[in-house]
Amino acid sequence: MDYQLTSPLRANDVTKLKIADVVYLNGLIITARDKAHERLLQWSSVGKKIPFDLEGATIYHCGPIMQENEEWTALTAGPTTSARMSEMTTELLKRFDVRAIIGKGGMNIKETLRDKCVYLTYTGGCGVVAAKQIKRVVDNHWADLGMAESVWILEVEKFGPLIVATDAHGNDLFDNVRKKADQQMKNFN
Repeated sequence: MDYQLTSPLRANDVTKLKIADVVYLNGLIITARDKAHERLLQWSSVGKKIPFDLEGATIYHCGPIMQENEEWTALTAGPTTSARMSEMTTELLKRFDVRAIIGKGGMNIKETLRDKCVYLTYTGGCGVVAAKQIKRVVDNHWADLGMAESVWILEVEKFGPLIVATDAHGNDLFDNVRKKADQQMKNFN
């Protein structure tokens, strides 16, 4: 099925999704890579206020290349590999009501996502296409981390196509592909 959703998301927005569904997002997404995840966890551990809202948020594993003229614009905003953030994401989802994560390559966190969040994949190598789907840069936080690692709040329109790779019901498209490949290899031998 195809869905158009608006972020921030509600629990029922994500629990209706199944693996292989196609999603187009409107609204706000928040970029976060390794260093931003680390800071989110550090700050929340000591009770320091996070300068942006993660309630119903969509986190995009992305290190955009931005240009500042009169305002910031994205030149490229493709996904980065998500697996390296699996451990931090598990802790992040315990502390915040993030509803969707966008990245590439999958994450081994299907039980962590159960009943509350989905993992959406965006095609790697399409950073310029993704940048064109950004209507505007709303804000930037933690610029001291550098352009790619800081947090960008982006307003997007018809952002996608995003494929539901891990749904909120414990199903993982990457697991299914691996199992099928393993079975084909057994049949081949």
